[in-house]
Amino acid sequence: MDVPLWLALVVVGALGIKLIRPPWWLVTVLLLGGFLLADSLLAPVIDNVISK
Repeated sequence: MDVPLWLALVVVGALGIKLIRPPWWLVTVLLLGGFLLADSLLAPVIDNVISK
């Protein structure tokens, strides 16, 4: 069974929010920060660090 990545992320995120209950501002900052970093000049550097 092939599950799309976006669906898996939504499920894991929903479970994390339900079980850990972080503040909503923290969730928003992490999502927005990740989105902005993915399209920045630091993206290749982050990719190299993660893939090693």
